[in-house]
Amino acid sequence: MNPVTATIKDVARLSGVSPMTVSRVINHSTRVSPETRRRVEEVITELGYVPSRLARGLSRQRTGTLAVIVPDVANPFFTAIVRAAEEVARRADYHVILGDTRADLSVEREVIEDLIALRVEGTLIAPVSDRSLTYLRRLDRFGVPFVLVDRTVPGVDADVILGDSAGGARRLVEHLLSLGHRRIGFIVEPDDVSTARERRAGYEAALSAAGILLDAELVVETTADPTGGRTGMSRLLGLEQRPSAVFTVNNLVALGAIETVREAGLEVPRDVALVCFDDIEYASRLYPFLTAMEQPAQMFGALGAQLLLDRIEGRAPERPNEVVLPGEFIIRKSCGAK
Repeated sequence: MNPVTATIKDVARLSGVSPMTVSRVINHSTRVSPETRRRVEEVITELGYVPSRLARGLSRQRTGTLAVIVPDVANPFFTAIVRAAEEVARRADYHVILGDTRADLSVEREVIEDLIALRVEGTLIAPVSDRSLTYLRRLDRFGVPFVLVDRTVPGVDADVILGDSAGGARRLVEHLLSLGHRRIGFIVEPDDVSTARERRAGYEAALSAAGILLDAELVVETTADPTGGRTGMSRLLGLEQRPSAVFTVNNLVALGAIETVREAGLEVPRDVALVCFDDIEYASRLYPFLTAMEQPAQMFGALGAQLLLDRIEGRAPERPNEVVLPGEFIIRKSCGAK
């Protein structure tokens, strides 16, 4: 018999017991004699029967399954979060379902509806934007605990793991200012993403403290990926008075920006200095000179998953936790520093 098609009824029939007895063997119940257990286990082995984790979980009102939802699994920052969360979940005997929303609200809605139907026990989520509020409320309505990671959503009161986006951005821009730059461009996501708002606030605060008026043409809103970096840098280089330095919202945007600078016959940092958020291992191998504010992505995932498990298992305090993880400022050649 094909193991994929073998059922609990097949095991029961060949063992000469009831499906309930087979279920007890699978769930390690003590209400089964050693001889019966041996016979049932032999048939399970012979058929190659694999019990349905979901079916077993539903019989105990739990599925042993968590979800991790991110806006771009191709972004190494979110990949590191997923891997660390999965490790913590696995040690606690939970399986993890990955949802990649591709930064698309309609995809996020579908992913969340699917996970509710699968009865996941909890979700670690980096929401697409502020407009994710409706879908997060769906999780709450169906009693699915969730922890926010990297991003907040106004109106949502939940456990959250964050980086110091405003403080990190301010420090990056202050460093460029200390090197003598006064015309500093910024390539960023739209303001309905909390990290974009906070990094913009840090950018503006640094300029204001230095007595520099904000120039709107130096701020380019685009997607947080290499394509967005190319678009943003093309626009900045096309200005009548181009910036002498650019701050990008993340490392992937920085990669696209560097490609555009080189295609224009220019070089970083000789012609345009560059700083960014996130120091991603793979990107650093290709561009080992990027000045960056590194965020502890693995800690985001590990702490987020542990908070989620605490919430599921009743160990968390009633008041939601907010954890802010500091970044590490790494100075390399892209900013023009010696």
